[in-house]
Amino acid sequence: MKAFIALLGALAIAAHAQNVQTVEQADAALVKVARDRAAVNEEYAASERECSAKFFVNNCLDKAKEKRRVELAAIRAVEVDAQHFKRADSVAKRDAELAERARKDAEDAALRAAQPPKAPHEEKAAPAAPAGHRVVDREAEHAAKVKRQEQKDAAEAAKRAANVAAFEKKKAESEHRQAEVARKKAENAAKAERAAARRAAEEKKAAAQQPPAR
Repeated sequence: MKAFIALLGALAIAAHAQNVQTVEQADAALVKVARDRAAVNEEYAASERECSAKFFVNNCLDKAKEKRRVELAAIRAVEVDAQHFKRADSVAKRDAELAERARKDAEDAALRAAQPPKAPHEEKAAPAAPAGHRVVDREAEHAAKVKRQEQKDAAEAAKRAANVAAFEKKKAESEHRQAEVARKKAENAAKAERAAARRAAEEKKAAAQQPPAR
């Protein structure tokens, strides 16, 4: 029964798709398509939850899927019809614009053909710059370009030299710190050895001064 009701609803939607006659109707139909498709998917999700609680789960799911398929097919038909109408309307408008442009071009050409020809007149060409002047300009431009490149190279060389100097300075500082640490370690080790030697000598001396046991 539910599948039959869904089929009737789908047929009603498909019949509505044939009523699209304007761009506004097509836009409204596409908005309704999005809304109806979301409702169908929500209804199917609810049906899945209901079917999971029934004994014949597969049969229930098959019916829900068939109902969704029929409804989505009808919704897709509306969507295709609305999109087709909008594309056809866009093509028709473009063709009309092209036809109007061609008509105006033809009218303009006819008006120009009907007018008497104008008397020819000589146009004075702009005086060409002296060849020597152009050569001087090119030479000056080349010299300026060379100078800019030299300045750039000098700046980059100075930057590289500064980087090398900074690196060498850091390297020297690091080596100095390492040498200082090694020196301190050696001093501490020597002090420890001397202290151990003193303690051993004192212990030996103290043992020698004790009287022999009777």
